[in-house]
Amino acid sequence: MKRESGGEIMELQCKAQDDWIVGGHRFSSRLLMGTGKFQDAETMVGAVRASGAQIVTVALRRVGRNPREDDMLGSLGGLKGITLMPNTSGARNASEAIRAARLGRELCGSPFVKVEIHPNPHHLMPDPIETFEAATVLAAEGFVVMPYMPADPVLAKRLEDVGCASLMPLGSAIGSGRGLATAEMLRLILRDARIPVIVDAGLRSPSEAAAALEMGCDAVLVNSAVAASGDPIAMAAAFARAVGAGRDAHRAGLMPQGGGAALATSPLTAFLSVEGA
Repeated sequence: MKRESGGEIMELQCKAQDDWIVGGHRFSSRLLMGTGKFQDAETMVGAVRASGAQIVTVALRRVGRNPREDDMLGSLGGLKGITLMPNTSGARNASEAIRAARLGRELCGSPFVKVEIHPNPHHLMPDPIETFEAATVLAAEGFVVMPYMPADPVLAKRLEDVGCASLMPLGSAIGSGRGLATAEMLRLILRDARIPVIVDAGLRSPSEAAAALEMGCDAVLVNSAVAASGDPIAMAAAFARAVGAGRDAHRAGLMPQGGGAALATSPLTAFLSVEGA
């Protein structure tokens, strides 16, 4: 039987104490993974495994009742400890998203749903009105609703009030790789949110994921940043390490920022001053 050292035991205890809960479900990984844009299913599965993600989102249009080459359920079926989160990507309004969510629960057996409604294919920005309407209905039906949304503090509180399990504001436009362009709005959402806040969309690098966790976000969801990288499996592992580091930094507490003037790290002593010479 393997014996853990004191340091290993402490690390395990810290990890257990830092689990997070969404919709009554407990998770330890704060990195969520998307499954689109990968060159093949083998790479996608390898990246998910390397990421350590426990929540994986899959577009309902890629889930079928009958096995086929592009069936995500078959590809992900060999991974242990994965919670599938069907998403309603492609829905243009609340009615379509609600119908897709119900179908996703039937096919995947998962109460989780990422409500994703972007009617304009030119910018793919989430529709706040239709998202709110769909979230209201689905939360009342017992779904674990995780809405993809603009970084809007007012909408965030409305979605929380109707029973959403988390908030998923964008960092920047889907697939843009523009990082945390909405950082100031994210801070306002974080200030008032009583449910988990997950940055979804726009992240390009592991350092941006770390920054999101440092500011207090509970998790991040990435897809393009991994799938479109030179080595998706290695990049997924890099994101996992960055998310862990960002969370550790947030828990430790960042030093306060100065007002612009330099501050000495050590006080001057007499033998360094002119008077003491």
